[in-house]
Amino acid sequence: MKKLLLVEDDLILGESLQELLESEDFEVIWVKDGNEALSITYNNNFDIYLFDVDIPFLNGFELLKSLRDSGDSTPCIFLTAKVDISSFSTGFDVGADDYVKKPLEFDELIIRINSQIKKSFNTYSDQINYKDIVYNIKTQTILKKNDEVILSPIEYKLFELFIKNINKTISKEDILYSIHDGDEGSENALRVQISKLKKLGLDIINQRAVGYKLVK
Repeated sequence: MKKLLLVEDDLILGESLQELLESEDFEVIWVKDGNEALSITYNNNFDIYLFDVDIPFLNGFELLKSLRDSGDSTPCIFLTAKVDISSFSTGFDVGADDYVKKPLEFDELIIRINSQIKKSFNTYSDQINYKDIVYNIKTQTILKKNDEVILSPIEYKLFELFIKNINKTISKEDILYSIHDGDEGSENALRVQISKLKKLGLDIINQRAVGYKLVK
C-alpha cells in the first residue's frame, strides 16, 4: 500500500480526498497546515505528497522548499486554484513535480499520482523486471518465475528501496531510516533481511563502511 501525505485545510475537500484515495488503496495521512506536515515527515516516509498551496503557517511552497532543502526528493503534486504563470513558476522552482488545478477531477488526479510514482522508480511502465523477478508497481506484487513472493512489511520496504535504486549505493543509515520510518533499526536485523532478499535472487553487495548496492 502506497503511503500518501495530503495537506489540505478545506475540511470537506480533505475528507473527500482521503476517502477517495483510500478507496484506491492508498494509505493516507491527512493534515491541515504546513507546520504539522513538516513535523510528520520527520518520522514518516511517504511515496508521494499532495499539497494545497494556500495552507496555514507554512504555505505549500514554503513547506516543499523546506523539504527539498533537507534532501527530501519525494514526488510532490500541488493542488491549487492558482493558475497564473508566476505561481506555476514558483511551484516548480521549489521542487514540485506536477500541478492539479482546482476544482479537482479525481480520475485525473489518480492518473497523475500513478505517473509520479512510476517515475520515482525510474520507469514509465507499471512493472520492473529484475532477472526472473517481476515487480508490479501498481498492484505491489512480486513474482518470481510467475509465483507470487510474500515478504514481511519490513522486507517489502527493503525490496522496494533496492528496486528503486538499482546500481546505486545506499548507506546503512539511510536504509534503516527508510524502512523504519525514521526510527532506529537494528543492523543485525538488517543483515538477516538482506540475506533473505539475496536468497530471493537479488544481487545485493555490501560495500564495507559505505552501505549496500543492488546490482544488475
